[in-house]
Amino acid sequence: MQNKFNRITWAVAIAAAAFASQANAGGYQINEQSVSGQGYGHSGRSSNVNDATIVFGNPAGMSFLDRAQLTAGGTYLNVNSRIRNAEATRSNLLTGGFAQPVDGSSEGDMVPGTLIPFAFYAHPVNEQLAFGFGVYAPFGSKTDYEDGFVGRNLGNYTELRVISAQPTVSYRFNDQWSVGAGVTYNRVDGELRRQVPQPGFGMADPDQDLDSRVEGDDDAWGYNLGIMFQPVPETTLGLTYRSKVDYTLTGHYRATNPDGTVATNPLTGAALEDNARLNLVTPETVNFSVTQQMSDRLKLMAGASWVRWSRFNEIHVTNDAGDTITRERQDYSNAWAYGVGGEYQLNPQLALRAGVTLDFTPTSDQYRSARIPSDDRRIFSIGAGWTPMDNLTLDFAYSYLTERGTQVDQTRTDHAGTIAETELAYSADYKNEAHGFGAQLTYRF
Repeated sequence: MQNKFNRITWAVAIAAAAFASQANAGGYQINEQSVSGQGYGHSGRSSNVNDATIVFGNPAGMSFLDRAQLTAGGTYLNVNSRIRNAEATRSNLLTGGFAQPVDGSSEGDMVPGTLIPFAFYAHPVNEQLAFGFGVYAPFGSKTDYEDGFVGRNLGNYTELRVISAQPTVSYRFNDQWSVGAGVTYNRVDGELRRQVPQPGFGMADPDQDLDSRVEGDDDAWGYNLGIMFQPVPETTLGLTYRSKVDYTLTGHYRATNPDGTVATNPLTGAALEDNARLNLVTPETVNFSVTQQMSDRLKLMAGASWVRWSRFNEIHVTNDAGDTITRERQDYSNAWAYGVGGEYQLNPQLALRAGVTLDFTPTSDQYRSARIPSDDRRIFSIGAGWTPMDNLTLDFAYSYLTERGTQVDQTRTDHAGTIAETELAYSADYKNEAHGFGAQLTYRF
């Protein structure tokens, strides 16, 4: 599955788009595909045409651009997480059925700082027809807990990376209506790790836990559609639909002993490694926004997004025969996000922006896990666009994300071979926040 060619392909693609932490949009969705849009909290994502990032925001908007342009940039996310009241237990026949505390640490800050780049090109052919292309990251997540993390039996490393390449076309029927469509080629790569009580040792020696890892990748196709309507020159409405994408990640499962050797099943003597597969559906998204030009200098924006997160019910990894390797319930529900923002043209060279976003979590209180311990979010953004010359604009933005304090109360049952079923539990209080620093350049031809 992950042969040398796939690794080289990923190494090349990562230069243009990357994965991010869970502290972006709800669940493991990523919002960072435009720094100009970040400045007003992406509140006008489907209706405000600033630059070539409209290829992602609403493909219909390309035909509102007056000339070809290239936009490239990125946002660096610095995520801070505090974990309090963390504790974990495990029990089986060796403990007489009593829960035995698991020793370990809970340092938090398990999300590494991440740069999320993007690049878009839009080319109006004439007043009606335009083509475009973009490379960006629509989904991604990473949590990497420290060695000795107290909840390591439930999950100590999670990584999901999706990159997309999107050729796009738009057509403007008249001064009021425009439509657009894009096809997306998507590449996904993922890895899950946790520490598993070793069959034969059971509860006797936690230092003998196995290091269990599952990794896989796949590619698949999707599409997006957009409509833009301008009933009067001062008012623009936009609607964008991005399709679900179905993946079957194929890869490898392996459990290793503390000395790095492959573990074996004490009952059969078979090595604990196998092919692995995971069915994953990244959900469809609908975004609507309106942009209102209040005066020659001021415009205001408002928008709403809906994501069909109910498609993400579980992480179920199987082997080629369909036998379960790992299964973790997620039970996500559909979620909304709302944003308002504005842009003020201080002078011909400088535009100032600000926005607020409310992003409601799709996670379930019952099944929230250490892998993605997120809750409802508030995001405050400011930004500026500087145009020192007619064909060049530099955009900068800063966002502060604060998340409602939440709790993880997670349990699972492991089958411990010849010993018994082992009951694992982890609970903790989480408080997450993030700082996003964005910069982008737009060059007009």
